[in-house]
Amino acid sequence: MSILENIRIVLVEPIFGGNIGSVCRAMNNNDITDLAIVNPRPTTDWDDARKLSCNAKDQLEARKEFATLEEAIAGCTVVAGTSARTGFYRDNACSPREFGQIGLESAKDHKIALVFGREDKGLTNEELALCTHIIQIPSSEHYTSLNLSHAVMVCCYELFCASETFQPAEEKADEADSEFRERMFALWREMMIKTEFTHDQKLEHMMMGLRRIFSRGKLTVPDVKILMGLAKQSIWVSEQWQKTIKDK
Repeated sequence: MSILENIRIVLVEPIFGGNIGSVCRAMNNNDITDLAIVNPRPTTDWDDARKLSCNAKDQLEARKEFATLEEAIAGCTVVAGTSARTGFYRDNACSPREFGQIGLESAKDHKIALVFGREDKGLTNEELALCTHIIQIPSSEHYTSLNLSHAVMVCCYELFCASETFQPAEEKADEADSEFRERMFALWREMMIKTEFTHDQKLEHMMMGLRRIFSRGKLTVPDVKILMGLAKQSIWVSEQWQKTIKDK
């Protein structure tokens, strides 16, 4: 069982069906599937929710609905409420990244919850009082309120990254050694001479610049083969051009 299966996303009285669908998509992007909705509105546009959920329609249909927040978080150890407002006890809020380790530590053995409020007024003080932690998402002071699905995405993303579930692709090709790179530089030197890219007095200066360029990142064996092929082809084209001029 993945640790992310112990994370529940709780939406309190969401207004727009489209936001609910977008939340499902954001959750699935981050391998979090437990969605709870507190007191869903009878006017909710579920067709719009299904449309914006895209390939997360199964997630939308698997949602759990509760009459109260207390019921939605029952059995959860860590409960984090999100809030853009500051002041009073909100001053001890943590960022989603800071919460990542806190939440996952408890999620190893228990269900935890992240609670998101209404699009127009967020969570009430009484609802925040039920939370063990408050999350405040860093944002510009010009506009601190985030769209509901965006807020869910940010929080889920930080938990997903902290879980180290994602493994980026690794370079499989061997790194080119010094001898192989020097063969490449020799070809590029010859290419710059034969194509008249630079004059003799500037050649060494250009070669140092070329070395700096190719030293800014790791060069693999396939990389060097491509660069050597480019130099060889340029030399060949230059030689053919010189022959054409002589024949004339």
